Amino acid sequence: MRKKLPMEIALSIAVGIGLSAACGFRIFVPLLAIAIAGHTGHIQLAPDFVWMQSPTAITIFTTAVIVEIIAYFIPIVDNLFDTMATTLAVIAGTILTASMVTDISPVLRWTLAIIAGGGVAGLIQGGSLVTRATSTVATAGIGNIFISFFELAGALLTSLLSLTVPFVALALVILFVMIILYRIISKKRRKFTISADTLS
Repeated sequence: MRKKLPMEIALSIAVGIGLSAACGFRIFVPLLAIAIAGHTGHIQLAPDFVWMQSPTAITIFTTAVIVEIIAYFIPIVDNLFDTMATTLAVIAGTILTASMVTDISPVLRWTLAIIAGGGVAGLIQGGSLVTRATSTVATAGIGNIFISFFELAGALLTSLLSLTVPFVALALVILFVMIILYRIISKKRRKFTISADTLS
């Protein structure tokens, strides 16, 4: 196997981070996407992750996608899935980035996978979790059906862009992250202001 050029490494990192971000919307959609892309030869997975493109893995990921989609369209059940979704999203995001990155040192590869891949997946999943929790309180869970639709669309779109125009997907991910961080900071500032007003 020939060594990748720096541009090819950057491209594979962009694909990995983009797919990891998609895990923040739906865990198994990007896993299925990378499995199919690897199986058809559209992308090249790292040697220790070639198993992901096997027919068995594709079957398992397909089944998981169907179960996940159905579960998130059922009120109450979607909240049960949310209790474990963040941890699973971080793990899946880490795996996806690691599966795309080759020709760099193992330490750098896994550091990048955990921080960038797992971190982005966890952050987006956290933002989704807050939105769903707010909807549950405001609409008794009925509004979650619409949120589920947009989350699924987000996972599909981000996965597709990651595999076709990786740098566009990466730019979109950066935008997502900036919006979520802005919301988190704004919320903390409001809480701090309210606390200060209460004490004064």
